[in-house]
Amino acid sequence: MSMSVGSPEGGDDEVMATINTTPLVDVMLVMLIIFLITIPVVVKTIPVELPTASNIATITKPENIVIAVDRDGGVYWNDALLPDYAALLEQLKGIAPLTPQPEIHIRGDGLTRFEAIGKVIVSCQRAGILKVGFITQPDLSNR
Repeated sequence: MSMSVGSPEGGDDEVMATINTTPLVDVMLVMLIIFLITIPVVVKTIPVELPTASNIATITKPENIVIAVDRDGGVYWNDALLPDYAALLEQLKGIAPLTPQPEIHIRGDGLTRFEAIGKVIVSCQRAGILKVGFITQPDLSNR
């Protein structure tokens, strides 16, 4: 067994020029363990089946009805202004028994209150309309 006690010349000791990485590795392992424990807690959600969206061009048929709602809550049947939601309900009841039933396309202004759009949807539901859709501007930012 041998042991080094210094240089044989008896001069100055050499300076160690390496970095002690043991504390760095210890800290990194502790951080890795903390992240592995906390990430499943943060991303815990209720499993639900989310709908998928598709970008399908609107097929305009002559029997489709376009109901527009302006920013003030005014309701238009195709291009004619309706006086109130009762008139809208009567118009919808008139087309509900037709075979095939026309689709209702709702065009809502971006600044209108959701209440006005909701009243149109409720009127469609009360009249027995089965197909209601929304017309939006296409998203041109992805092109």
